[in-house]
Amino acid sequence: MNLFTEMLTYPFMIRAFLVGIVITICASLLGTSLVLKRYSMIGEGLSHLGFAALAVAYACHLDPLMIAIPVTMLSAFFLLHIREGSFIRGDAAIALLCSSSLAIGVLTISLSRGMNTDICNFMFGSILAMSPIDVTISLSAGSVIIAFYVLFYCPLFSITFDESFAASSGIHTGFYTILLSLMTAVTVVLGMRMMGALLISSLIVFPAVTAMQLTGHYLRVTVISVLSGLSCFTVGITLSYAFSIPTGASIVITNLTLLVIVSLIRHIRGGFVL
Repeated sequence: MNLFTEMLTYPFMIRAFLVGIVITICASLLGTSLVLKRYSMIGEGLSHLGFAALAVAYACHLDPLMIAIPVTMLSAFFLLHIREGSFIRGDAAIALLCSSSLAIGVLTISLSRGMNTDICNFMFGSILAMSPIDVTISLSAGSVIIAFYVLFYCPLFSITFDESFAASSGIHTGFYTILLSLMTAVTVVLGMRMMGALLISSLIVFPAVTAMQLTGHYLRVTVISVLSGLSCFTVGITLSYAFSIPTGASIVITNLTLLVIVSLIRHIRGGFVL
C-alpha cells in the first residue's frame, strides 16, 4: 500500500493510471466481442498500421494522434471489407497489413531522422510518454467508447453470436460491425502510448480469454474481462514502477500469469468455475 501511495505522488503516474484504466476498460469490453467473433487479431493489424501512421506523422512534423486515429479507423473499414470478400482470407489480410505497415514505419524512420525516443515509445510503450494532451484525448475518446458500448450493448451482443439472426430481427448488422471496428481502432491507437504497437493487442485478447475460462455466460464474461483487465493493469504497472521494467511487458506478463492460473483451476475443476 505504501508503494502504491508513493506511485501516486508523481504526476506522470497519475496520468498513466487515468489513461490506463479507461483504455483497459475499453479494450476489455471490445475484446469480448472480438474474440467471440474471431476478430481477435484485428488489433494486431491496426496497431502495426497505427505505428506506420505515427512514423509518417513524425517525419512530416504533424500531430501523431490526429493522423494515426483517422488512418487506423479507415483501415478498420478496409479490414472489414477484406474479411467479407472472397479474394483473400481475413487472417491473410491482417498478416499482410502487419508486415507491410511495420516495414513502412521502419523505412520512414530510417529515411527521416532515425529511431528517436518518441517512436520507440509508440513501438514498445512508455508511461513517461503520455502528455497532458494525450490524457485529455484518451479520456474523452475512451469515455465515448464506453458510452457507445453500454448504449448499443444489445445489438452488439446480437451480432457477436449470430449476425444472420440479428439481421432477420431488423438489426443493422453492417452498421454495428463497423462501429465495433471503429471503436477498436481508436482504442488501439490510444493504448499505443502505454502498451506500444507490439503489445496493445494483448490488452484486447487476454482479459476476454481469461474470463471465458471461468464462465460461459456473455454478461459475466464481459464483467470478469473488465475486472481481470483492471487487476492485471494495476499489478503490472505497480511491478513496472517497483522494479523499473517496461510497463507494457509487465502488464502482458501479469495477464499471462493470470490466464495460466485460471486455466489450471478450470482444468482441475473439470469445467467452468462460475
